[in-house]
Amino acid sequence: METDLLKIAGREFRSRLIAGTGKYRSFQEMARAHEASGAEIVTVAVRRVNLTDRSKESMLDYIDRTRYFLLPNTAGCNTADEAVRTARLAREVGLSHWIKLEVIGDPKTLFPDNFELVKATETLVKEGFIVLPYTNDDLIAARRLIDAGAAAVMPLGAPIGSGLGIQNPANIRILREMITEVPLVLDAGVGTASDAAIAMELGADAVLMNTGIAGAGDPALMAEAMKHAVIAGREAYIAQRMPKRLYATASSPLEGVVRSGLSH
Repeated sequence: METDLLKIAGREFRSRLIAGTGKYRSFQEMARAHEASGAEIVTVAVRRVNLTDRSKESMLDYIDRTRYFLLPNTAGCNTADEAVRTARLAREVGLSHWIKLEVIGDPKTLFPDNFELVKATETLVKEGFIVLPYTNDDLIAARRLIDAGAAAVMPLGAPIGSGLGIQNPANIRILREMITEVPLVLDAGVGTASDAAIAMELGADAVLMNTGIAGAGDPALMAEAMKHAVIAGREAYIAQRMPKRLYATASSPLEGVVRSGLSH
């Protein structure tokens, strides 16, 4: 399994867990959770980071960029133009030319606006960005994003921050079967370790999570649980589960057993 690396846009990562930075009670708690998660990629909302006044405490002060690969995101953007401007800002201030692209179409569900998402992806790819768009669990939307140049597709498992787990496992299976050109990263909805394991067992290449860790009673401990769940789910997917059967089959079958000491 040491050679089983996550590969995105030519870059390799050992961990398949991508961690967020929002909703923690303190930056110190966030740093402890990142450490426990084993994550190598950490996503930060560009609009929520202090990028100008370095005299004030910033989230970035608690993220060791020699250890974590920074993935800025366009959270809070509602149009392609807004998202493109935010991505450009992230690059200009030295965060990264990689971008987790979010264009939200509805304020209550936080579902993505896939029309604007495709438009923003096309623009950013032409400008040299590595784009990882957050989308819904829809094959056609994923195909359009890949055609636009997305380096990965990141379908939701459930609404952002809901902790409901994967609501449409069949859709994730379809995406896994039909999307082979780029990585498939399950994004949003993970509430506990079993959700992360299921996502990986369904074939996701990685899982991005924030509230599932930050909203736990003990975020660092939950982060560690998520780390193990992602590893276990990945190993189970590669191992290939046994077929399901309607009826029982003996664990110790009698076929081929030599019966001795029986009278005729």
